[in-house]
Amino acid sequence: MDARVRLLPAPCAGGNDALAVNVSELDRLYRALPGVTWADNPRTARLLHASLRKISQKVVEEAAEVALEAVRKRDAATVRESADLLYHLVVLWYERGIEPDEVWAEMRHRAESLHIAEKLPKRHGRAPAETASP
Repeated sequence: MDARVRLLPAPCAGGNDALAVNVSELDRLYRALPGVTWADNPRTARLLHASLRKISQKVVEEAAEVALEAVRKRDAATVRESADLLYHLVVLWYERGIEPDEVWAEMRHRAESLHIAEKLPKRHGRAPAETASP
């Protein structure tokens, strides 16, 4: 199933026809985050003003809820919790300045290497630690 929505931008003032643009729901959420206000989206505004630790904690909590609902074989609840997990994950990306396109590029790389975008095999030994950006 294609998770993209077809959006048609308004025609340009010069009369040129607008091109159709495909935007995934996750991309659309990411792009909306800078415009979040306390009045319109208080829950998201609160999350955006939380610490990275708190946002990360929410990702872990939502992942656990997805797993629990799946084990309980409650599909509708699994779908809802999955949407919550993706929401929190996108907020985490935004907080760290990670563009969704970076994640999609990694998935494409995996698909090209492994024929599906699965988790990469573990390397022998420890991978070098990334340096934290300021």
